[in-house]
Amino acid sequence: MSKPIITDHPLIQHKVTLIRDKNTPSKEFRELVSEIAMLMCYEATRDLPLKEIEIETPMTVTKSKVISGRKLAFVPILRAGLGMCDGMLALVPAAKVGHIGMYRDPETHTPHEYYCKLPADIEERDVILLDPMLATGGSAIDAVNALKKRSPRSIKFVCIIAAPEGIEALSAAHPDVQIYAASRDERLNENKYILPGLGDAGDRIFGTK
Repeated sequence: MSKPIITDHPLIQHKVTLIRDKNTPSKEFRELVSEIAMLMCYEATRDLPLKEIEIETPMTVTKSKVISGRKLAFVPILRAGLGMCDGMLALVPAAKVGHIGMYRDPETHTPHEYYCKLPADIEERDVILLDPMLATGGSAIDAVNALKKRSPRSIKFVCIIAAPEGIEALSAAHPDVQIYAASRDERLNENKYILPGLGDAGDRIFGTK
C-alpha cells in the first residue's frame, strides 16, 4: 500500500489557504482550484517515461527527450472534479477527458453513481481521477471501481483536501492507486465534512450556495 503524496510546494500551500477562506468569492475560488490542479499535475506526471529523439535547433543537431508514447485521461468526479480539469489540461492538452457522476445521499452519506462516460480507448490510457475533496473515500472508491471495470493501464487519484479517514479507506480498498493531495486535514465531523476543510467544494466552485 503506497503512502499518499502530499504536495507541499509553497505556491500550492499559499493557494490552499486562499480557498479555505470563507470570504473567497466563487470566481476567485474557481480560478484557484484550477491553478492548484495545474501545479499538482506537475507532481502527478513526474513518473511519465521519456525517450530521446533527434531534433535540429537553430544552431545544431542534438538529441532531446519527449514523453514516450503514454496516453493520459483525466476523469473528474462530477461535479466538483470539473473545477480541476482545465488546470490539468493546461499542462497536458492532448489528454482525453472522461466523466463519472457521483452524488452523496444526504442521510446515509453513501455515494451513488449516476453517470459514467469514458474515452473509447480507456484501456490504453493512464487515468488521473480528479476530485477536490477526499472525505469518507466512498465516492473515490466507487469511481475507481467503475474505472477498473474498463481496465485502464493505471489509475492515480488527485485531490486538494484529504481527510485521514478517506485516505485510509481508499488505500485499503485500492492499494494500487496512488493518492496525491495538497493537504492532509485533521478529521471528518459528524456530517462527514472535512475539518478544517473548505466547505462544499462544488457549491463554492459553481456558486450554488
